[in-house]
Amino acid sequence: MRSILIQYEDSFRGDLLLVTPNHPLPHVTDIQGLVPAIPGQSKILLQAKAAESLQQVFRHLHCDTQFAAVSGYRTQDEQQHIWEDAIAEKGLPFARQFVAIPGHSEHQTGLAIDLAEQKSEIDFICPDFPRTGIFQQFREIAPRYGWIERYLRGKESVTGIAEEPWHFRYVGVPHAEILSKKGWSWRNTSVF
Repeated sequence: MRSILIQYEDSFRGDLLLVTPNHPLPHVTDIQGLVPAIPGQSKILLQAKAAESLQQVFRHLHCDTQFAAVSGYRTQDEQQHIWEDAIAEKGLPFARQFVAIPGHSEHQTGLAIDLAEQKSEIDFICPDFPRTGIFQQFREIAPRYGWIERYLRGKESVTGIAEEPWHFRYVGVPHAEILSKKGWSWRNTSVF
């Protein structure tokens, strides 16, 4: 089997920006030019190219009203607040499993989104995103538009994060298709 090696410097920029518990953002700044991830849900923002590709997936599936954007771009302060709240409410072991340390969150790139099934009650930390129906269809076609399900079951030792079936990351095309087809995740060695 052939591996794809990413140039080390590429892991610090662009759509493939690597962010893990052991690989922090190279610099933490507010991102400009963010747009709503889903029309009508103006508080959840993404980088424009990520938002447009997400909306293309929804148009392809004719399903935007069945999905709720739970969390998109987060500032350093927002990530710090979420981290502290998770520790206070559920304890440090839970926080380490499901909430990224501030400065180590893909949400701070504007390229990650947490999605949920549209319901009256949605858990902000662990939203319900089933592996059936339109939600599974989303998972299957999202790579064609540059999106991957980032934290897969069985990849915890690679990603440093527990399985999160609701967390999707924009990495662009063709990277998303390759990662999904091969079942690969990437880590701080920059090898898929």
